[in-house]
Amino acid sequence: MTFAPPFHDLSAAPLTSVAIVILDTETTGLDVATDRIIEIGAVRITCGHMDTEDQFQKLVNPGMPIPPRSTEIHGITDDDVTGAEDFRPAIDAFTRWVGEAVVIGYSLGYDLAILKAECARHGLPWRAPRSLDIRHLVQIFEPNLPTESLDVTAAWLGIDVVGRHRALADATLTAQIFTALRPKLHERDIRTLAQAERASRARTTQRESEIKNGWHEVAVTGSQTPSGVAEYARIDSYPYRHTIDEIMHTPPLFADNAMRLRDALARMIDKQTSSLFLPPVDDGTTCGIITERDALRAIVADGADALENPVEAYAKRPLISMGSDEFVYRAIAGMADKGFRHLGVTDASGQVIGALSARDLLKQRASAAISLGDSIEAATSPTELGVIWSELITVVKALVHEAIDPRDIAAVISRELRALTRRACQLAERDMAAAGEGNPPVPYAMLVLGSGGRGESLLAMDQDNAIVYSKGEAGGPEDVWFEKLGERVSDTLNDAGVVYCKGGIMASNAAWRKDLKAWTETVESWVSKSQPQDILNSDIFFDAKAVYGDLELADGLREQAFQMARQSTNFLKFHTLNATDFQVPVGLFNRFKLDNGRMDIKKGGIMPIFSTARVLALKYGLRAGSTPQRLEQAAEQNPDMQASIRNLIDAHRILLDMIVQQQLRDIDAGLALSNSVVPADITSHQRDDLRWALDQVTLVSGLLDVPLF
Repeated sequence: MTFAPPFHDLSAAPLTSVAIVILDTETTGLDVATDRIIEIGAVRITCGHMDTEDQFQKLVNPGMPIPPRSTEIHGITDDDVTGAEDFRPAIDAFTRWVGEAVVIGYSLGYDLAILKAECARHGLPWRAPRSLDIRHLVQIFEPNLPTESLDVTAAWLGIDVVGRHRALADATLTAQIFTALRPKLHERDIRTLAQAERASRARTTQRESEIKNGWHEVAVTGSQTPSGVAEYARIDSYPYRHTIDEIMHTPPLFADNAMRLRDALARMIDKQTSSLFLPPVDDGTTCGIITERDALRAIVADGADALENPVEAYAKRPLISMGSDEFVYRAIAGMADKGFRHLGVTDASGQVIGALSARDLLKQRASAAISLGDSIEAATSPTELGVIWSELITVVKALVHEAIDPRDIAAVISRELRALTRRACQLAERDMAAAGEGNPPVPYAMLVLGSGGRGESLLAMDQDNAIVYSKGEAGGPEDVWFEKLGERVSDTLNDAGVVYCKGGIMASNAAWRKDLKAWTETVESWVSKSQPQDILNSDIFFDAKAVYGDLELADGLREQAFQMARQSTNFLKFHTLNATDFQVPVGLFNRFKLDNGRMDIKKGGIMPIFSTARVLALKYGLRAGSTPQRLEQAAEQNPDMQASIRNLIDAHRILLDMIVQQQLRDIDAGLALSNSVVPADITSHQRDDLRWALDQVTLVSGLLDVPLF
């Protein structure tokens, strides 16, 4: 009988990706305490578009005569509502239809207030939906409209008004206004639901007047949604902390394609397994699989004769597989979504090295929030991809709630960023082919750079990506095709919530989109010249990870760049100087240095740590990708540095934890995400940890103050 809270935290979801219901009511009058509802009308906005096929309209018997002055406005008479339902079944039907959607309206505080009064009158519980009032948002852009009426606002936006003063018609007009207003909000960097709520709350005078008139409050802070994450996102953290290679069976069990089904079953029983893999056949097909269920189906279909037939007759191809470095939650989601019970596990070269079954994953069952693992691959548009952002926030909140290591949380975020980029490439290729622009003219790879490549992204992510293609001149037909691809990918990611890189480090820009020869020349230039901008660019590049396309092409380029960098003493010296050029944000008497109450602990904390780890990786030829792994491998090379490196690794963990928790607070508050923290928001114990971590950052100078060769 009341509105359902959303399962996922929608605070950081782009407005285009939030499920929205536009509500309007018609009533017997304007007194929220005594008047009654006589009609409810609503339209649904899905993926940023109004759904004209899914609307709600219901007359309600108010149990009292409709005043003539009200009928003059909306045209609804006593005869119209005589046979209508009363409020109780009407609100029940409406709230079930709304589901978990955010409710938006024009002067919505009035509609919510009268709904709440009706619920109280009928002895029904009340829980307000998450909500926005469009009238508040309009005032941000045009505070001097002659009146705040729906008609005047529509005219301001150039929208024709048709069939006013019935609930469904007014809801439809409100939906058109919201759709027209959304680009204006985007221009003001009001992109997410929480940011729109914050902008609405800024209209303090307007809201105070509404409350005095008995209207319901709207746009309440996102932190008023259930604060105990376990209440609405019961996530088992194990699948987000462990990878498939930790639980797979290895080596995988193979059967010859010509083996009799009888013998295959005997081997399954002997090895206590439910499946066997089959090698590729002569025509070049991929590996296959035969399971207990396949054998049972074969016997049902062919009787006892099936036992003497070769397993190839009943096998399934191709073998569905995942990389051994994938998180367990991805395997759970893949099996649940596609309805199969066995996976092959492959190494970096694509060779099958292990097996995974539903039985192995049974103890790792997780909630519906685990669907994050497969939803990206199923998305067909940028707005659908944007939904992933809100799901990711829910997962991150749950993991923080369980005190999971922030480095594991960063790895999950990075994994989804890379998956998002890969899916954006697939959608861009699809759309370009549909537009008659053809398929990729030559092999290429999309790379995610920087923190996303290292596996250390947090929630304030932006785009850092690049394209390498096999051959083609700058400005030539190949380059033009990949420029269009890069633009589509960047636009898709931006619409999904991963905003454009302010520094332009995106494959849509020529500097980050080149053929293999040009990239090789670029790296040679970075290594030989070592200008300040070269240092910045090469820093990001050396953390690259290929996410789509010809992965060998990208890996070959990265290895070549790695070797060139290692052989240049000057290049390593410049990177060493860059890594040690910082100031921790702590001043005299151990006081934090603040800017508007915040301190940037990426620039003066995390950045020196990951820069140092990268220099050490280049110096010692370490192949690890993440900062902690690089530091651990460097410690093995220098036993005298182990104590300092352990402290630095722990400092890295503390600083990441401080940032991700601040980002979650900022999301709820509707603030733009950053890598700064507010010391006033944390406990005294956490402030002590923060000071200790920043003090360890000063160790990087000592770690790098050694002969390079």
